[in-house]
Amino acid sequence: MSDRYTAAELEAAIEALTEPDRFRRAESVVADAAPQLHRVLAQALEAGGWFEDPHEAEVRRTSELEPGERVGAIRTLLAEEARMGMMVGVAVGWALAEELGANEQANEEET
Repeated sequence: MSDRYTAAELEAAIEALTEPDRFRRAESVVADAAPQLHRVLAQALEAGGWFEDPHEAEVRRTSELEPGERVGAIRTLLAEEARMGMMVGVAVGWALAEELGANEQANEEET
């Protein structure tokens, strides 16, 4: 949690994103920046080691399961990958917002 925001402020901001128009605006901004954000996300995942040996071992283990067990294991693996990608993606977004805020503050100080 950032020292800049209380838990209540963060919760209120997340709740605000459930308003369709607010989310559409954010979605549009992200879509425009998607190629660059994809690169940053991939670098962050790689730097964190998220898809290295343990992940590859789990992929191999899952692929060798009996067909009846394999579907559930693949679903679990995909869900875990999605959660990890979302968590790292949120961290990238948070860092980007702070960077933009720092740039905005620097620009205001220059004028």
